[in-house]
Amino acid sequence: MPDQKPGSVPARTVRCPACGGPSRYAPDNPYRPFCGERCKQHDLGAWASERFALPEQTPDTDPELERT
Repeated sequence: MPDQKPGSVPARTVRCPACGGPSRYAPDNPYRPFCGERCKQHDLGAWASERFALPEQTPDTDPELERT
């Protein structure tokens, strides 16, 4: 690998979370783990429109405390 620096770890190819295609997971890919800007923006739009949401956590309650 001629463009690899001595002692550096080779870049991995991972699956893009948006389209499922190959994505270079390395510092020279500013969109990682996505394959490109389009997939990154698509994912951001999904979060902004609340298609992705984290479940609300139910607070731990103590039944003994609630009776008083």
